[in-house]
Amino acid sequence: MYAILLSINPIHVDSILNGSKGYEFRKVQCKKKVSKIIIYSTSPVMKIVGEADIEIVLKRSPEDIWKITSEQAGVDKKFFDDYYKGKDFAIAYKLRNVKKYTKVKSLSDYGLITAPQSFAYVNQD
Repeated sequence: MYAILLSINPIHVDSILNGSKGYEFRKVQCKKKVSKIIIYSTSPVMKIVGEADIEIVLKRSPEDIWKITSEQAGVDKKFFDDYYKGKDFAIAYKLRNVKKYTKVKSLSDYGLITAPQSFAYVNQD
């Protein structure tokens, strides 16, 4: 199993950490089987602030993903529709065991120089 580091907007990071966003949405699915998301909060925070276990990875049409996730999406339907406009598939990571770090980390702690555009596989140690 692998962990991935995701670059996430601070607004969505806050929603994940406070429990109002139970899914993280992506347009591209990882090729490797992943069990954990390392949360990198983008500008202006620019730090790794937490992590979450992945309960399940869903890959379906955007319409089906919305039906399944809407109550815990943490985003409204317009945002969701705009994000997946023109896409045949949507990826949704169901989050559990969300943990906010008491001491934030930097990208260099994971051997990275820059934040990934989509995701980066990282060592879980």
